[in-house]
Amino acid sequence: YLARKFFYLWAKMTFGKVLPSKARCFYDQKILQRTFGEWKEQWTVCREKLSLRADNHYRHLLLNLIFKAWRAYVCQQQGKRNKYYVAESHAKKQTLLRTWQQWLVHVDVQRTKHGMQSVALAFRERSCLRISWAVWRRQHYQKCSGHKMNVLALQHWAQSLQFRAWLQWRELYLYTQNEKQKDTRAVTHHQHWELRRCVGAWVGYLNHHRVKKRQNELAQEFHRHRVLQRFFSNWQLSWECRRRMHAHQRDLEKQAARIALWRVFAHWKHYVVLCVEEAWQCELAEKHHKCHLLVLQKYWNRWKSRL
Repeated sequence: YLARKFFYLWAKMTFGKVLPSKARCFYDQKILQRTFGEWKEQWTVCREKLSLRADNHYRHLLLNLIFKAWRAYVCQQQGKRNKYYVAESHAKKQTLLRTWQQWLVHVDVQRTKHGMQSVALAFRERSCLRISWAVWRRQHYQKCSGHKMNVLALQHWAQSLQFRAWLQWRELYLYTQNEKQKDTRAVTHHQHWELRRCVGAWVGYLNHHRVKKRQNELAQEFHRHRVLQRFFSNWQLSWECRRRMHAHQRDLEKQAARIALWRVFAHWKHYVVLCVEEAWQCELAEKHHKCHLLVLQKYWNRWKSRL
């Protein structure tokens, strides 16, 4: 106890307030703290580089998926536009073909009408000439019948001619009216049929557009759900990775603290051993010094007694 006490006094007077063991422990702690700080900075830089590479890879993958979806959508829209142009051209051709067929039918009917009218006029002219020739011959043969009979015959001929002309005109007028009604009915029927076909096509296009719009809405909703699910899975993976990294970092810190504590304990144990050895050596030195002093005193007393 006294040797330890005097050793502490000697150490304080020699090294001051800070002992070599404390200085060595503080030095080891500073070295360990600096090494851990540099390792932590390197790990942070590496993790930032990895996160930047992961963000760049994810952005590139997302842009690639968006470009593929946009290209597919553009191709689909172009295909639909081409189909619509082909259908529109086909409809125009069909309409033009039906109009051309109806015009040909109408031309044939008009030609037939003109032929029948020319035949009727020729027959009328022939019949008129025949009747006139018969009347003239009858008048020539009946000239001596008297002027009164000639006048009556001429009046009767004029009336019969007018009556026949009026009958022919009425038949022609009724025929033209009937043809006009047929034409108007045919035009009205064609217009109704075209209107019904256009309405049916418009209703079909409207239903197709509604189905397409619903499909686009469902596709967008599914795409948003997939993107959210992908973002959530990526966030969950990053969070799990960060949690593992934090847990690993805490384990490293605990292990570093344990290693530092073990080193401090080893230094303290070594220091205690050195202190014990130094105390034993001091004790031996003190005993030797005391023995030497006793011998010197003995020889001094003998010398003094002899003197």
